[in-house]
Amino acid sequence: MSDKLIFKAYLPSYKDDCLALFDDNCPEFFAPNERNDYAAFLDSNPVGYEVCLVGDTVIGAFGLIGDVEEYKHINWILISSKSQGLGIGSRFIDRAIQAAKKDELQHIKIAASHLSAPFFAKYGARVIREIPHGWGANMHRIDMELHL
Repeated sequence: MSDKLIFKAYLPSYKDDCLALFDDNCPEFFAPNERNDYAAFLDSNPVGYEVCLVGDTVIGAFGLIGDVEEYKHINWILISSKSQGLGIGSRFIDRAIQAAKKDELQHIKIAASHLSAPFFAKYGARVIREIPHGWGANMHRIDMELHL
């Protein structure tokens, strides 16, 4: 499936699709209280945030966000539950790493959960800090860095 993926810059017209992705992944990967934060993030029209489509269907979203010279943050990685396990997350990480190298960044910062941290660790991301219940009840925050 990963060869049929289309990446587009996020536009406000994708907001409902992105919120549907959030709902599809909640409460398994996101705490319910994070939905308003995600909606506010989308309302900010974030530069660097992308949607991933197969045909006309949004199946994922992610971004490499920030304006610091040394690093940027991977923000709000979401993948449709029906599309998980198909290598799409790997494509997201590859795109983020390529963009970071193009911008000559030293590292990428990642604010993960205890559920997603092992995925980022596969790419060499290291744990910097752990915050129990940092995203909400039973959703622990794991801050990580991926050095390039």
